[in-house]
Amino acid sequence: MSRTILAVLLLVLGLGMAGFGKIGPVRAASYDGDIPTAAQSDRITSPDSWRAIRQGEAGYIGGQPVARGVLIQSEGEIWRNFRNGKLAIYAGWLLVGVSAAIAAFYFIRGKIMMEGGPSGTFILRFTKMERIGHWLTAGSFLVLAVTGLNILFGRWIIEPWLGKTLFSWITWAGKWLHNIAGFVFIAGLVMIFFLWARDNLWDRYDWGWIKGGGGLLKKGVHPPAAKFNFGQKTQFWMVILVGALVSSTGLNLLFPFTMGDIHVMQVMQLIHAALAVVMVLFILGHIYIGTVGMEGASTAVTTGYVDREWARTHHAVWVEEAEKSAPKAAE
Repeated sequence: MSRTILAVLLLVLGLGMAGFGKIGPVRAASYDGDIPTAAQSDRITSPDSWRAIRQGEAGYIGGQPVARGVLIQSEGEIWRNFRNGKLAIYAGWLLVGVSAAIAAFYFIRGKIMMEGGPSGTFILRFTKMERIGHWLTAGSFLVLAVTGLNILFGRWIIEPWLGKTLFSWITWAGKWLHNIAGFVFIAGLVMIFFLWARDNLWDRYDWGWIKGGGGLLKKGVHPPAAKFNFGQKTQFWMVILVGALVSSTGLNLLFPFTMGDIHVMQVMQLIHAALAVVMVLFILGHIYIGTVGMEGASTAVTTGYVDREWARTHHAVWVEEAEKSAPKAAE
């Protein structure tokens, strides 16, 4: 019995040694054999070879795309310096400047009130489906904005307060929230496009709204508007068009190497971040008008109803059309 076991062990050992003898250095694309010669070793460590590697020459990785064999990608340093330099600096100042301008506008102009006071009678402005589309888009965008701004600025603003460990956990969780919210945002984007695209086309009232400053600059001035005025239409198409670009670049980053090499991904990341900041700047104004900036505006996307006086003041043409088509009302 013992001799049989010994024979089996020797057989296994022999097979293992035979297999081990086949293990050698990973074959590079430029090697002619399994083991590099002295001349090949000198060529690998020569300044010319390192210069080629520095310039992005790819090595060989079995079963992987050629782009993943790049050891040093010099464009990455350019990308990092631009992202952490001009992009972050300009984006930061723009965010601060726009926020300060909104605050100044509020203290100078004040809250836009219903001059005749609330009528106490309400008219349906947005259906349940429209409100769902709005909050799918708006809610997911808020998550994307907070987590995205943390990725762009958090290392300099938040990490010094929280410490590296807690900041890393928050950023890690934020990254997953960002990825998930992106798909919700895309769904909301498609939904509001089909719900509101037709109502956001140019009409004959838009030029009058522009000339009158939208009624925002002077009290008592309220240019007539249909369901959406020119400002809201501008906001809508910005969200649709810029949101589509942000979504497409985000998908490219979420599924890497599907549209190009790492250099393409770096360009996509810069476009993604820059356009996302543009969206945040526009949305800041939208949030201001929809909340503290205008009396009676917020109920349009919460209950769906607005005070008839508010509707008559800001969307007189829409009210007239809605009343002609027997609108639903709540007392």
